[in-house]
Amino acid sequence: MTRQPAPASDPDADALPGDGRDESETERLDRNWNEMLQELRVAQTGTQILTGFLLTLPFQQRFTELDSFQLDVYLVLVVLAALSTGLGLAPVSLHRVLFRRRAKAQIVGVTDALLRATLAGIGLLLSGTSLLIFDVVVGRTAGIVAGGTALVVAALLWVVLPYGAGRTTTTNGR
Repeated sequence: MTRQPAPASDPDADALPGDGRDESETERLDRNWNEMLQELRVAQTGTQILTGFLLTLPFQQRFTELDSFQLDVYLVLVVLAALSTGLGLAPVSLHRVLFRRRAKAQIVGVTDALLRATLAGIGLLLSGTSLLIFDVVVGRTAGIVAGGTALVVAALLWVVLPYGAGRTTTTNGR
């Protein structure tokens, strides 16, 4: 079997010309899938820790002191945590169903979308958790500032930075 690198015109190909990779389409998909699994492991761990934290709150003494805004934020956070956990686990089910059906390209493509949605959910979850904690401990204004700051930082680190770095990498050929 002759190995051919992914075509340079393929927007999903992360192998750049001259990067030393000599892999077939199947090998590239396998590598992408393995990289996504590593990303999922990191995302799932963080999501599970946040979810566990949120699920213990009702059993704390001060929980009964939350006002209606704080309770609403809490319930939204529980829904976001459940949604983010579900999104992060969906690739496992997808892989189980499509395993051995020669659908690796579909698995990788759908998993990419699921990972992006999971990260969005985690970003909102981090922001909302910051909002809730600061609101309870310091006050509403501090909560809004902390939540907004967490959301901006997540957007900068998870959206702006990667796209900016991707543009630099593509234009420099590195």
